[in-house]
This record gives sequence, structure tokens and C-alpha cells, in this order.
Amino acid sequence: MPDLLRRRIAASLALAPATPLALGAPSPVGSAVTDVRKHGARGNGVADDTRAFQAAIDSLPPTGGTVQVPPGDYLIDPVVGVKLRSRMHLAMSPGTRLLAKPNAAERAYVLNATHVSDTTISGGRIIGERSKHKGKTGEWGHGLMIRAAERVNVRDIHISHCWGDGISIGGAKVGAKIMPSRDVTIERVSCADNRRQGLTIGRSRGVRVFDSEFIDTGGTLPSAGIDVEPDQGDIADDVLIARCTVSGNQGPGIQLYKRVSDATVRDCLIEHNRGHGILTVGASDCRIENNRIRENVLGGVGVRPGTRGLVIARNEFDDNGPAGTAPDGKRRGGKRHVVIGEKTERISVDTDNRYLD
Repeated sequence: MPDLLRRRIAASLALAPATPLALGAPSPVGSAVTDVRKHGARGNGVADDTRAFQAAIDSLPPTGGTVQVPPGDYLIDPVVGVKLRSRMHLAMSPGTRLLAKPNAAERAYVLNATHVSDTTISGGRIIGERSKHKGKTGEWGHGLMIRAAERVNVRDIHISHCWGDGISIGGAKVGAKIMPSRDVTIERVSCADNRRQGLTIGRSRGVRVFDSEFIDTGGTLPSAGIDVEPDQGDIADDVLIARCTVSGNQGPGIQLYKRVSDATVRDCLIEHNRGHGILTVGASDCRIENNRIRENVLGGVGVRPGTRGLVIARNEFDDNGPAGTAPDGKRRGGKRHVVIGEKTERISVDTDNRYLD
């Protein structure tokens, strides 16, 4: 884990001991092992290694297995993408970097985990091409796309500089139906300087995000650290975001946006976001508990129309919202810690919240 991430997670736990949580167990994979170098990957940052990665994955038997990626700079064409499979582990070393090849596509994904189950992705870095992107439209150039997948574990990986999201979780067609992703765990992941979102959680059931950071997102709306926002026609249900740092994003730190139910944000450090620290719009039966929420430009927690059954408890708020200078010349911190809009129902702001300024 990078030292910066370790320090930020430690800061997020300073409020109180973390609530015990069960981390997601690694997904079961087959026993076969191969190496991308054996299938032609060069790892020199110049040769296109997309086909070599795919050949290594495709060489696994039906029972699955592990694809190892030694240290190196591997150029990946996200227009083609590396398509993961079920019962596999893509095991990247700490010195592995997947470099997205510049392109003009509106939709392009370095790693694509669609219609898979029992899949693990770990280690290394994915570095997007937002500074070298050849087009001006689209917002779906993701580092890792997870669609209609089950029992996926993503851990110990750094994803940055993507044209779209660092990680996007959602649904996809299976026959005539659109199926959500289920039982996805994100652990010890860092998403930094991505253009649209650090992490998007769309059509899904049972997403867990632990001990991770989502920082410095910006470039196209919503520019959230984490955006829980399912497409129309489905929901995002049973989401837990815990012990994370969400900081420096141009939009909200965390957004719970329409058709979101049973989402919990707990034991997180949420600071220095240009939108609200946490923004809820049309979410139901959610909880914001034991977080440190400070110095967010528009406010700490913004509760917008359609939000129902929200509990805000045991949080520490400090200097949220517009700040100014008093007549005596001294700076006064903002105090827009919790702002509840019209057309909301059953919003509980408990007395055990703390307000430092």
C-alpha cells in the first residue's frame, strides 16, 4: 500500500475505532498459472502488449487460473481492451504498470470484466491517457469496467489519469434482460486524477469498498470521488463504503444519486471537495455514520429532494460551506454542515454529531 494512502486511511480512523467489518474474501480461481511474458508481452512501454495479455488469459483451462504480470510498462490499447474471464486472478506485481494507448474513442476500457464470476484483479497500476486523448467527446474511458459480474475482488491497485472513471461497476445485457453486478469488493485501491469519477457504482447489489482513496477527480461532470448512480430502470442496493479517504474532487466527495437504497458511508475522511462532502438525491434508507467531514466547499452533507429515510449520526463536521472574513478581520469557517432541502422524508440528524466550527 502506498505510504500516502496509508497515512490518509490512518487519518480517517482518528475519530474512533473502526467498526468491525468483514473484508471480502478473494474469489476462488483455478490452479493453472501462466505469465504474460510467455505469451509475447514485452513490457517496454513501446510495444503493444494487448494481444499478449489476451493470449495469456485465453490460454487458461476451463477451470481457470492465475495470470502473472511481472514488473514492466505494458502498453494496452483500451479500444480493444483486455477481456478478463471467470475463475481467474490477474496478479500484477507492485512494479507493473498498464499504460493506456492514446485514442479518440468515446468508450474504451483497459481492463474489461463483463459477464464474469469469481474474478480477482490485484496489484500494480493502470495509467490512463487523459492528457494524450485524441478526441474531445465521451466520458467512458475507464481503467477497469465491471459489468454484469459476480464475486469480483479488486485490491491493492492504483488507477489514475483515465479519460472517464478509474473503476466503473454496473449492469449489462444477458439475453433480453439487463443484469446488475453482484458481490463486488474493492479493497486498498487508489483512484486519482481521473476525469469523470474515481469510482462509479451503477446497477448493482452488494458492493463493498474498504480502505481506499478517491482523490482529485475532475474534468467532466459529476467529477465525484465516488458516484453511486444506477441507470434508469434499475437500482443500486446494499452498498457499503468504509474507512476510505475522499478528497480534492471537483464535484461531491460521495454522491448517492437516485434509485440508491441501503447505502452506508462509515468511518471515512471526506475533505476538501469542491462540491458537498456527501450529496444525496432521491436515495432511500441510507446511513452516514462516524465520518470526519471537513472543509468541503458547498457543504458537509447536502440532502436534496426525493431523499427518504436518511440517518446522519456520530460524524465530526468542521468548516464546511462558504467561509468568509468577519468585521474584525478574522476568518470565519463555514457552517453549512448539514443542509436539508424540500421534498425529503424521514431525515434523522442525531444529537451525537459533533460540530467543530
